[in-house]
Amino acid sequence: MSPALTEPITLAGRTAPTRVIFGPHVTNLGDGRSFSDRHIAYYARRAHGGCGIVVTETASVHPLDHPYERAPLAEHCGGGYRRVAEACRPHGTLVLAGLGHRGLQGSSAWTRAPLWAPSRVPDPATRELPAEMSEHEITELVESFARAAAVAVAADLDGVELDAGPTSLLRQFLSGLTNHRDDGYGDDRLRLLREVIVAVRAQLGADRVLALRLSCDENAPWAGVTPDLAAGYVSATAPAIDLLTVVRGGLFSPESYRPDAHVPAGFNDELCRRIREEAGSAVPIVLQGSIVDVGHAQRALDGGTCDLVEMTRAQIADPDLVEAVRRGRRPRPCLRCNQACLVDDFHNPVVGCIANPEAGDETRHPSEPAVAARDVLVVGAGPGGLEAAHVAATRGHRVVLVEATNRVGGTAAAVSHGRPGLAALVDWLEQQCRESGVDIRTGTEAGDADIEDALADGHVVVQATGGIPRPPAFPVTVPENYATAVEVLAGIRPPTQRAVVWDPLGGPVASAVVDRLVEDGVEVHYATSDLVAGSRLAPTGDLVAFDARMQRAGVTRHLGRRVGSVDADGIMLVDRVSGETTPVSGAVLVDCAPLLPGEVGERPGVWSIGDRVAPRTMRDAIREGHRVAVAL
Repeated sequence: MSPALTEPITLAGRTAPTRVIFGPHVTNLGDGRSFSDRHIAYYARRAHGGCGIVVTETASVHPLDHPYERAPLAEHCGGGYRRVAEACRPHGTLVLAGLGHRGLQGSSAWTRAPLWAPSRVPDPATRELPAEMSEHEITELVESFARAAAVAVAADLDGVELDAGPTSLLRQFLSGLTNHRDDGYGDDRLRLLREVIVAVRAQLGADRVLALRLSCDENAPWAGVTPDLAAGYVSATAPAIDLLTVVRGGLFSPESYRPDAHVPAGFNDELCRRIREEAGSAVPIVLQGSIVDVGHAQRALDGGTCDLVEMTRAQIADPDLVEAVRRGRRPRPCLRCNQACLVDDFHNPVVGCIANPEAGDETRHPSEPAVAARDVLVVGAGPGGLEAAHVAATRGHRVVLVEATNRVGGTAAAVSHGRPGLAALVDWLEQQCRESGVDIRTGTEAGDADIEDALADGHVVVQATGGIPRPPAFPVTVPENYATAVEVLAGIRPPTQRAVVWDPLGGPVASAVVDRLVEDGVEVHYATSDLVAGSRLAPTGDLVAFDARMQRAGVTRHLGRRVGSVDADGIMLVDRVSGETTPVSGAVLVDCAPLLPGEVGERPGVWSIGDRVAPRTMRDAIREGHRVAVAL
C-alpha cells in the first residue's frame, strides 16, 4: 500500500513527520548575508502547518559567490540555522541547509571579481564571460562545501541539501554545455560532485541527511544533461546520499525549474518516475514540478512516481497545507502565477503571494479576535473586498458584503476563463466568507446615501469598488472597433475575426488577452511601444514563453509602435521613432491600458483599498483588504 502525504518517513535515522517538503527558494528576507528574524518566522510558520522537511534558502558556500544582494553566505548563517532549527523542531520538522554556488550564472556586481566556471562559457542571460577554474580553485570549492556543512552541523541542523540544479556550479560541471575541460574534471564530469559529496559526508557523519537537488534534463539534448545521462549520475551517487530531488532546467532554460501556469502542473512526473526506476531502493526520490494540488501529490505517491513531494509554492500560498489535508479542509489555492513568489530580481522584492497576504510578513502579529465587535459594510466583492470581509468576520465583526453585479469576484471572476487558478481563488475566498458568517448580497448597489446611512448607524465602511475605465489615449471615431481588455476577457465584446492587442505595459494582462483570442481562433496582431514583447514578464518566467506562444500561433508583432487612430478603416499604428504608419484593416483594437483610480475622499470611518486607491495588482488589493480588516 502506498504511503499517504501525511505519513512519516525516516532518512539517515531522522524521521520527518510528513512527506511534504518546503523547498529552497530566494526570499530576499535576509539581514545582509545572514538569516533574519523574518526568515525564522517564515520557516517556522510552514513547520507549524505540518511541513515534513524545510530546506532553507540556498546559501553560497564561498564568499566570491554573491548572486543577489541578500544571498545568504553559509559562513554567516550559523546563528540563523540554529534559530530555524529551534523554531521548527517542536513541530517535528526536519531542517536541511541548502548549500550551493551559482558559478557562471551568478553575478559579479557585489564581489567585483570574476565568476567561476568549469569553462569560459558566458551565461546567455548576462553575457558575462567567467574565468575557468584552476584545480586549486576547485579544491578550494570542495573545502568550502565541507566548511559550510560543518556550520550546519554546529547549528544542529538535520542535514544539508547540495544544489546541482538549473543555476548551480555543480550542474555546470556535469553538463557538456558548460564543461569543455580537457583535464580530469572534463574527462569525468561527475568527479567534482563525487568529491563534494565525500567531503560533506565526512562532516555530517551517517546520522544526518545528505540530500541532492539534481537537474536531470537541461532541455538541451545536443550537449546538456539528458535523462539518460542523469540516470547514470544517479546510479553512481545514490548509494552515497539520503535523498534526491529530481528537477529540470539549465543554462538555456532556467525558467523551466518553476514555470508559471502556462506549463501544466506535474510536468516533471514522467522524468521523476524514470529516475526513481533507475535508483531503485537506493535512495528516496522527491518529485518537484509545480505540484500545488494535494490530490496530484497523493496520486504521485500512489503511482510510485516518488517517495516525497516538494510543494513549495503551495505552502507559500497556504502554510497550513498539510494540516488542511489532515482535517479535510480545502487549502488556499496557489495560482502558479509567479507574480509575488519568484523574487530573484535586482529590485530585491520580498517573497510573497498574490493569494496569501501574510506570506513573507510572518513577523507581524497574527490577526486576533476583535476587542469589541463592530458592524462593517464592505462595498465591492472583488478579491480585496472578499479578503477584508472574511478576515473581519473571522475576528468577530458583523460583516455585510454588497456587490452591484450578480456574482462575487469582481474583475478577477470576469476574466477567469482559461485561468482555473484565478477562479479557484475567488471560490475559496467566497467559501471563507460564507463559513465565517459574512452576509453576502449580490445585485445590490451602495451609493453615497447608503454609505452615509451606514456611517450614521455606526458602521465601518470598506470601499473596494475597483478602478474606473481609462479613456483611450488616441482618437476613436468608430466605437465598435474599440474594446477593453476586461470586456474581451469577460466575453462581453469578443472580437471574432481580427484584433490588435495594444499593450502599453508589457505585463500579464495583454498576454492573457492574446492567449484568449488565439484560443478563440481570432487573427491577432500584438502592438507595443517597447522593443520587446511582454517586457515586464521576465520576473514571472513567462517572457520567452509568451514570445514562443505568439510565434507558434502566427501572431503578428508590431514593436516600437503606438496607436495613431481607430476608425472605419481599421487601426493605424505609428512607429514611435520614424513616424512610419502601418494600417491594420478590419480589426478591433483591444486596449490593455491600466484603469484609473476611483474617487477617494477623506471621511472618518471609511477605508478605501485596491484599485479604488491606485490601480495595481490583485495581490495589492488582497493585502490591503487583509490589513484593513486586522486594523479594525
